[in-house]
Amino acid sequence: MPRHLLLLLLSLPGVVQAATVDTHWYAVLLDGRKIGQFESTREVRDTRVITRQSMLIEIERAGTRMALGSNETSEETLDGKPLAFDNSSRMSDSETRVVGLVDGRRATVRYNNAGAWSERTIDWPRGALLPEGLRLAMLDMPLEAGATLRASSFQPASFDAIEVTTTVGARESVSLPGGRQRLTRIDQSFAFPGAALRSTAWVDETREVRKLSMAVLGVEMTMVECDKTCATAPNQTSDVFSRTLVHSPRALARRDLDGAVRYTFVPRDRGAALHLADTGEQRVTAQGKGIAVEVRRQASAGVGAPPEAVDYAANDWLQSGAPEVAALARRALAEVGETPDEDARMRGLERFVRGFITSKTLGVGYASALEIARKPEGDCTEHAVLLAALGRSLGIATRVVDGLAYAPEFAGQRQVFVPHAWVQAWTDGAWRSYDAALAGFDAGHVAFSAGDGDPWRFYQSLELLGRLELKRVEPLQDARAQ
Repeated sequence: MPRHLLLLLLSLPGVVQAATVDTHWYAVLLDGRKIGQFESTREVRDTRVITRQSMLIEIERAGTRMALGSNETSEETLDGKPLAFDNSSRMSDSETRVVGLVDGRRATVRYNNAGAWSERTIDWPRGALLPEGLRLAMLDMPLEAGATLRASSFQPASFDAIEVTTTVGARESVSLPGGRQRLTRIDQSFAFPGAALRSTAWVDETREVRKLSMAVLGVEMTMVECDKTCATAPNQTSDVFSRTLVHSPRALARRDLDGAVRYTFVPRDRGAALHLADTGEQRVTAQGKGIAVEVRRQASAGVGAPPEAVDYAANDWLQSGAPEVAALARRALAEVGETPDEDARMRGLERFVRGFITSKTLGVGYASALEIARKPEGDCTEHAVLLAALGRSLGIATRVVDGLAYAPEFAGQRQVFVPHAWVQAWTDGAWRSYDAALAGFDAGHVAFSAGDGDPWRFYQSLELLGRLELKRVEPLQDARAQ
């Protein structure tokens, strides 16, 4: 379960009418199986409104159980002006905390990752609201079919705001733990950069959310209101990772992966048109609402814009300037050997990271480069994040890529494409791909997007997993020698 979706679900589209203290519990279900709990409390204290929301879920990834949690506290004035926020999110042993104080148009934000605090001042996004402000905006909107509200919701994990579009639908009969009820449907769209996530909620006359549903990596996550005993009941097993696999119509041999392959994707259920970006190794052609994606192992120059300063810089997840990460980069360089060839350096770093992360496990979730340097374990995301940070530490521009990678066999299934992460680096005048988790990059990789290593951005594009179907796979015979 992506960290940003936990935070997204902490902002329900409507909550209860004003009260001194009001608490509501929800059971969290994944495709009908209980995986966790959600608690929402709203308290009026003098001239402030304090909203506390927490979620705790458990999922399995190819048989490995992982706990994920998020807690958020917001302080606002009675009329919904933001004052402060405090958010902590956890994936297994990795925890991130964001604390902010809002003063008009500015906010002072303290951020903790891998046990180290940093502080920055940001411009408060114009019109951005926290939960109470969103609640008041919802109360002003009539519960009439067709009514629409656009609001800006601040996201602590990314220090920015997203536009949330809310549309009122018809009254529907909805099944709840206590029986069926007539509720009003509320559809919401969250305009993340490069992706739009959607949810559907059903609210009563007071705009209290009684049920909420949204697609997560191709499976349905649902929250239903019930009492505390129901919400905190034991969880059921649910292997979400196995449901994100994309089956290939045919097997790919090593000779195919060493050359070029054309993939044809179509949207499921006649959904919205699919869009992927061209890269140094990937060329995308629209075919109606579908796309043809041609991937070559060898990169071509002149595709994509050259790197910007941000592609070289340290950030909260790629801490390339941290002493432990810098020391690891020097150690890797000593093994690679001094060479001005940046492609050779990246290939050496790729081999180094592959050997450095000795515990290959799906139980980590998403760790930062500094956490991985201190505790070398994880899956493809940890390999990619560390490799990107080491590259930046040596002055090479890097990006973390998410997408799919071909596996002859995975989790008991054959000929599948698995959600995957790797790195692109600017070497020899082109963005070239490097994969430390597998045996290097090949034509079995399909890129969805590239970013700065922040999981908030990283997981947004993976919503494609629930919207696409792989129809054809065609090795390109004449490209193998390229």
